[in-house]
Amino acid sequence: MESADAAMGPASFLSEFYTSFWWVPAAVLAAALAIKVPTIIRLWKDPLLRAVGGLLLLACAVFVFVAPSTIVWVNRVTGVPNISAPWVYSLLTAFCGSCLVLIIAWRDGLSERSAPTRRATRWVVFAYGSVIVALWVLFALADVPVERTRDLDTYYATTPFMREEILLYLVAHTTAVLITSKLIWNWIRTGGFDAWLRWGLRFLGIGYALNLAFDAAKLTAVTARWTGNDLDWLSLDVAPALACLSAVSIAVGFILPHAGQYLRERWRIRLAHRRLRPLYRLTRTVNGSGVPFVLRASPELRLTRRETFIRDVLLPLARRTDERLGERSYAAALGLGLPPARAKALASAVVILDAVDAGPRADGGDGTRDPDTTDLLREIGALSRALSHPDLLREIRARAAAPEDTVAVTE
Repeated sequence: MESADAAMGPASFLSEFYTSFWWVPAAVLAAALAIKVPTIIRLWKDPLLRAVGGLLLLACAVFVFVAPSTIVWVNRVTGVPNISAPWVYSLLTAFCGSCLVLIIAWRDGLSERSAPTRRATRWVVFAYGSVIVALWVLFALADVPVERTRDLDTYYATTPFMREEILLYLVAHTTAVLITSKLIWNWIRTGGFDAWLRWGLRFLGIGYALNLAFDAAKLTAVTARWTGNDLDWLSLDVAPALACLSAVSIAVGFILPHAGQYLRERWRIRLAHRRLRPLYRLTRTVNGSGVPFVLRASPELRLTRRETFIRDVLLPLARRTDERLGERSYAAALGLGLPPARAKALASAVVILDAVDAGPRADGGDGTRDPDTTDLLREIGALSRALSHPDLLREIRARAAAPEDTVAVTE
């Protein structure tokens, strides 16, 4: 007997995991939905986003209503034993339909108004809507007086009408998950996605593969009951744990691309803000003050304010730069073997530093023309990076200041 208990140890652990932590997948799915909701509302006409929102909402509802405590509460409120069964089965079937609608939207993109897409969507809604109606009809015909909060599938596996209901929801779920899983793995093999989306698809593929394992465990346990055998532990312990892991993986699959792109954008903005620091410090010395501090400013606003400040200071400063010095500095930078783009940025840095050193009374070289400041004001990022190499700038300034014949001899 002790050996049997030991052999059931892993299954018992999975059972305890599901009973105690059923809220984990529900919370993760709710978090994924919360992240997606603002985008769904803003772009409501996008069929793909609507399908994702519906899928996450239904998946979250399944885990809320499949919890044993919620099952008991629903049964007590309605006064009908086991009425949670068709309700949970209906939510799960609606989730299946949402998977297929998502596939249609994903495959066809924004062509929701095309006739084939509308026909496919209507077919899915009709087919899975009919399954939901059939589930309630079969439940009404079945005799299920004994309340079962966890083992209803196996307990009533041989009961007339309830037997058909259990098989119907499992077949509907397996069909939808199989199609979705196959298409996702096909997309992963196709490639052409960025890293975040590719990893998101992988997590989705793992989640739907776990869903197939869930269906296999449930169908095996139910079939065993039909043949007079007892493999209830597959339905009671293994299947719920697989469902939890599947839900978490699917939620991560939807969260990861969104979170990754968000973090990448935040990093890009912060990096751009930091890279402007050398030029910002220089312009602050010219202006005498910097950008006023705002406690609750977003990263985007801080970057915009810094760029605006820099350009406002650079505009009058750039108008008194020495164009001849810029040309000599550019030639000197090229003479050091630097690529043209970097040489141009370094030459701009040299003339700006020269204008700062000369002060407001500088005459701008020969004073015969107004320098073109368009490129200088547009490429402030490259200019700021050039200012972070003072040794190189000193060498270029020295070469640019030397007589032309001296520079030629040196080269």
